[in-house]
Amino acid sequence: MRIIKVDAIDSTNTFVRKFYDNKGHFEPVCVSAAHQTNGRGQRGANWDVQPGHNLTFSILYPQRELNISRYFTLNICISLAILEVLRSKNIPYLKVKWPNDIMSQRKKLGGILIENIVKTEGIVASIIGIGVNVNQTNFNNLPQATSLKNVTGMHWNVDELLHELCETLDLQLKALNKMSTEELMYEYQQNLFRKDIISTFEANESRFNGIIRGITSEGKLKVEQEEDLLQTYDLKEIKLLY
Repeated sequence: MRIIKVDAIDSTNTFVRKFYDNKGHFEPVCVSAAHQTNGRGQRGANWDVQPGHNLTFSILYPQRELNISRYFTLNICISLAILEVLRSKNIPYLKVKWPNDIMSQRKKLGGILIENIVKTEGIVASIIGIGVNVNQTNFNNLPQATSLKNVTGMHWNVDELLHELCETLDLQLKALNKMSTEELMYEYQQNLFRKDIISTFEANESRFNGIIRGITSEGKLKVEQEEDLLQTYDLKEIKLLY
């Protein structure tokens, strides 16, 4: 996978999209920025990081065989690949907070934002934006954020981590169509943050207690509420409070 490093741009997701040639015949490319001036996360949140201290990168990846009905398996594949790399570094208490925040010690270590390019034949390419807090130690007004340095006490080589993540992501994405959806879902659910634990949620401007029981094949969150009532929620329909 080709890796392009830049000092400062507005958004790596926006920048890497320019490499899409509208034909789908291209090699994967990664754009990594020392600083993003307008990085984005889920729910339209900004990804605010100190320049040069963290990983902010996006991968443009061709999808020649990924059916649109399996789009959430792409999310699962990427989340698990990141966990694989971080576990090899002995990062403690790693989990995925639905749908794709990377957690360590109950705090957010990183996040993923996927934007698919869809045509009549289905998903033709994916733009995979990834942010990982690496050497930043202070997160103003973000008490739930952490970094690799905070949880390990070590200083990390950002470039080495980038190359290792890209290599693992490339291998996993190439194998995605050979992976069983059921096996991917099982592994994802085994790593799901606060699964089977009573938690507080917010939906329809009200709060309630519930228990995460897993996900559906479409990636919706299954939450058990009072009297064993099981409800499913899409991303914009519910928020886990922690």
